Amino acid sequence: MNEDLRKNIRQIAPYTAGERPDRPGIVKLNTNENPYPPSPGVIEAFRSLAPEDFRLYPDAESTDFRRAAAKFYGLAENQVFPANGSDDALALIFLTFFNSGKPVLFPDVTYSFYPVWSRFFGVPFETAPLDADFRINPSDYSRENGGVVLANPNAPTGVALGPDEIRYILDKNPGVIVALDEAYIDFGGISAVPLLREYDNLIIVHTFSKYRSLAGMRLACALGSAELIACLGAAKNSYNSYPISRAGQCIAAAAFADDAYYRACAARIALTREKFVGDMAKLGFRTLPSAANFVFTAHEKMKAKEIFLYLKEKDIYVRHWDLPRIGNHLRITVGTEEQMEKVVTTIKEFPEVNKNHHRKIGAKTHE
Repeated sequence: MNEDLRKNIRQIAPYTAGERPDRPGIVKLNTNENPYPPSPGVIEAFRSLAPEDFRLYPDAESTDFRRAAAKFYGLAENQVFPANGSDDALALIFLTFFNSGKPVLFPDVTYSFYPVWSRFFGVPFETAPLDADFRINPSDYSRENGGVVLANPNAPTGVALGPDEIRYILDKNPGVIVALDEAYIDFGGISAVPLLREYDNLIIVHTFSKYRSLAGMRLACALGSAELIACLGAAKNSYNSYPISRAGQCIAAAAFADDAYYRACAARIALTREKFVGDMAKLGFRTLPSAANFVFTAHEKMKAKEIFLYLKEKDIYVRHWDLPRIGNHLRITVGTEEQMEKVVTTIKEFPEVNKNHHRKIGAKTHE
């Protein structure tokens, strides 16, 4: 490429998603999708869509979506911002609210899109290190900053902050936006949505991809004060005034109405998660306490990358980052009971894990 041409093109290292193989027989546990189907009401809403309507633009205000979300969360309709997936909402938050020139704060180990958006939009940022147990220290967010962004539960660790810790961070940052990415909150965390009544600097993002089994639809919403939501809308409408499809708006409204179904699925996932953690502990894995639909785990003696590659050879896909602090951990989505049993059975066959496992059994028998 001509150098004069190249120097006028934005160069940036993009976010890298997990592998997305699409062939029969694989166990895909690397992108935190829900293993269970959408609710019956969502399926019925999809079937009710009239193909002839697709030639028309969607409702620019996503009225049905907003109305259903407002009813579900106990908010006003103008406190809901529908988005094309949580990444759409979060990117707009970086673009809209972080313009002071002061650094935005987020953890050193967290969703890896945060530094990408910071660089893309020219937002200075600083990271606060998680402690030795991979927990967020709320006091790290009490220094001067241009905004705070936290995934709660955190990703990829799965460790959650409690309401008092969130309140502490909000109290220490009255003059900047505190954005909470609650993608996994429904699997074991406590949502900060009730705090929206007290804090006008709080904005919360919820996705439909995890809890509501709709990763293929790219749906989410941001929740906040009417003023903040209006600012997001103005930014969005400056480059794209129709972000949510007709199908998406219809299905989102139906998903809010079927929450009992999703609660039951989340409870089932939580039970599977706890059994899996126990089974992995017997094989020598130490797993962080997870409030999400995934676990973050490391073996006492074996390298995570070797286990990752071994599982991949067996058509089981999990997530591994060859990065400081987390290079010896695996993030494993909680799938069905059968999928998690297959992971455990396959890991038992991994030569080094198998050797260590039998060595422990032998020692106990001898005793």
